[in-house]
Amino acid sequence: MNEKTKILGEQARALSPGDRIALVEDVLDSLDRPDPNIDRLWAKEAGDRLAAYRRGEIKAKDLSDILAKYRP
Repeated sequence: MNEKTKILGEQARALSPGDRIALVEDVLDSLDRPDPNIDRLWAKEAGDRLAAYRRGEIKAKDLSDILAKYRP
């Protein structure tokens, strides 16, 4: 972390909780930019998976089975 970043962090900690939340949301929003290339790749992947499902090459799974995998 460089000196400018440290100073910004100190200044951010001096803000009210509401202002800090707004700042964090603004910074996170600036990082969440759409990438047309990634969107195109995901669209192709989704299309490929749907086509494989329709050809009977892959089967659907029950939502309850998927959720059970992630429950403690």
